[in-house]
Amino acid sequence: EVQLVESGGGLVQAGGSLRLSCAASGFTFDDYAIGWFRQAPGKEREAVSCISSGDGSTSYADSVKGRFTLSRDNAKNMVYLQMNSLKFEDTAVYYCAAPPRCGSNWLDWYDYWGTGTQVTVSS
Repeated sequence: EVQLVESGGGLVQAGGSLRLSCAASGFTFDDYAIGWFRQAPGKEREAVSCISSGDGSTSYADSVKGRFTLSRDNAKNMVYLQMNSLKFEDTAVYYCAAPPRCGSNWLDWYDYWGTGTQVTVSS
């Protein structure tokens, strides 16, 4: 059974930090990129970051660049999203997903995704 399980969300004050984790199982982790997207109430999904399967190259939305860092541990089938200097507008449910590759349209082609973890930033 394919599973992507997010954890690490919570309530934090503006300026604080959180580290989200994504645990993957049931598919060949090394063959997939892993991305994070978020969705706030009443808003569209927003791609946050993506890390490739091969060289581990990363991409970030302009809104989080310089504040968020994405990494992966292929030995543990884990991906981590370190979020620093959090802002109120970062409040959303965060999901990890497994597209075949990263790219500007990776939100359109992920094969698997998790149930999400809530991040709430108080101003």
